Amino acid sequence: MEKTHLLIIGSGPAGYTAAIYASRAGIKPILYQGIQPGGQLTITTEVENYPGYPEGIQGPEMMIHFEKQAARMGADIRYGMVTKVDFSKQPYAIEIDEEHTIEADAVIISTGASAKWLGLESEERLNGFGVSACAVCDGFFFKGKEVAIVGAGDTAAEEALYLSKLCTTVHMIVRSATMRASKVMQDRVLKTENIKIYWNSNTDEILGENKVSGVRIHNTQTNEKTEVPISGFFVAIGHKPNSDLFKGFIDMDEAGYIKTIPGSTKTNIEGVFAAGDVQDKIYRQAVTSAGSGCMAALDAERYLSEKFS
Repeated sequence: MEKTHLLIIGSGPAGYTAAIYASRAGIKPILYQGIQPGGQLTITTEVENYPGYPEGIQGPEMMIHFEKQAARMGADIRYGMVTKVDFSKQPYAIEIDEEHTIEADAVIISTGASAKWLGLESEERLNGFGVSACAVCDGFFFKGKEVAIVGAGDTAAEEALYLSKLCTTVHMIVRSATMRASKVMQDRVLKTENIKIYWNSNTDEILGENKVSGVRIHNTQTNEKTEVPISGFFVAIGHKPNSDLFKGFIDMDEAGYIKTIPGSTKTNIEGVFAAGDVQDKIYRQAVTSAGSGCMAALDAERYLSEKFS
């Protein structure tokens, strides 16, 4: 059976940064990239808000840079999927692709989170070409234009307000007659003149061939369908942390985000750490994920040196 001091589960900014720091510390970690090497940034086009790229960079290209840097530092980066974990005793047993098992003294979980989508063909086809699940990431590209956003919770309200400062009009599509957002957020949205709310409405289809040009909105009360010309379409119906694999071992909140001890990346299991969007439901940015990946590597390094030196 293969044995390692540190196994990193998942790639993306958190996993690759953890691998860079752990490798520089001489730990020689093994990193399994998972089903989507590079994480959510591989389905993002232009990234302009990550420090160090004054001209911006394509999301997939940036993740290639992260991967190459981690490999150059000595990380053992492998393509494969963790299919089962056993954190009941040390060393921890991690099953890969249902084929073989690795024993690890410490584990960093950086499996990220996945945006929830509406499930429309046009949404999938135009993803990255005007369709986005992150207004903070992509809103700047629609400055001075009309956009639509679907959702009714605090995240949708926050992103609608953010977009209202950049865009001429924000068309907000709400499924019911009320919003789920907190009252203070609802009040802010309702008082913002350039946010137009479509109550009792669903997204029938996102319009456009090679880029978003409009949206067809279906009012479920009147059965009326309205086509609105827009340049961007934002989905804000929530994220799902990729944490199901660790249920029964790791403490999570009601939404499935991994709980970490405040001021650290430590979980309730000794020697198991969590970084990035799998434990961050507030910020969900590439730069904050990278920062928590750094923290996880430093926490793991201290743990290993104290436990096994």
